[in-house]
Amino acid sequence: MDNIIIIGSGPAGAATAITCALQNLKVILIEAKPFPRVHPGETLHPGTEPLLQQLGVQEELLKANFIRHQGNWVKWEGENKFIPFGSDHKEIWQGFQAVRADFDNILLKRAQSLGVKVLQPCHAKRIVTQRGKIIGLETSQGFLEASKVIDASGSNHWLAKQLNIQINYRSPRLIAYYGYVQGECPVRDEAPAIVADSSGWTWTAKVKPQLYQWSRLTLNDEKLDKDWFPKEFEQLQVYQKTRASDVTWRIVSQPAGKGYFTVGDAAMVLDPASSHGVLKAIMSGMMAGHLITSEAAGKITEQQAIQHYNKWVNNWFDSDVEELSKLYKMLPNPPAWLFHCNHRGN
Repeated sequence: MDNIIIIGSGPAGAATAITCALQNLKVILIEAKPFPRVHPGETLHPGTEPLLQQLGVQEELLKANFIRHQGNWVKWEGENKFIPFGSDHKEIWQGFQAVRADFDNILLKRAQSLGVKVLQPCHAKRIVTQRGKIIGLETSQGFLEASKVIDASGSNHWLAKQLNIQINYRSPRLIAYYGYVQGECPVRDEAPAIVADSSGWTWTAKVKPQLYQWSRLTLNDEKLDKDWFPKEFEQLQVYQKTRASDVTWRIVSQPAGKGYFTVGDAAMVLDPASSHGVLKAIMSGMMAGHLITSEAAGKITEQQAIQHYNKWVNNWFDSDVEELSKLYKMLPNPPAWLFHCNHRGN
């Protein structure tokens, strides 16, 4: 199999690259932006650890000294409750409050150590096809021949738009706002918290010594005031200005096809309350990588790989939509759109 070209070097792209490189495939990863990049924060569930071990980055992750905790504070229907991750006969499970810039860099360095060629900064310009089959990619550094192109560039769905693939929407427009503050907030040092109110929810967490992050989602398209941040942080100083991210529930109608895969947010997007954006990115990247290497080894056909991936992504997305809908129907003032419209195909 010729070059595997991956667009985007976040967790989804890096996981795809590592999985392919471990099976000695030739991989080129292109990244438009320099590091570090700003992303909304997320707690990595302990269930992510076995995957990170498979990718060969667990040791580096532990060396990074990310803040760890045993669960989350949740106030959804009534009282504030601490929800632990759980335990087994060996230990109490702990999550990671990973700083995304550092986390992404660990994954990218691992890919490079396995021989993945990284072009950065390098912009994808257009897909090149021949008789309906993808044969390469035009970039800001010239033409790259490809047997597979993987879109890991995020929620703009670059490849789907290039190929005129429909995006199916399952919610009205949802915008998550997030920002950083610095100082000391002892109440938030033990564990992150998510607190629901009449119009949505607010998530807060300590991400580094004297650095905290918040995310806010309203379910009624209410625009957040540019100076807003959580009351528990009102004595702290703003560290970075408020940013916004489109987290409208949506999925690419054909996440994989002839010569391509879409992974992470390029394939499907849900809001952060689904609580496993990074896990979804890593798992979809590893799944795409596994199918690519299986096809290259002659174990499956391209069509089998496409069918398996599309079914897998759609089943996961539908399950998460169902769970999120149940969760939001428990809110003090659940949005009406949950009850009368699923927004398919908008």
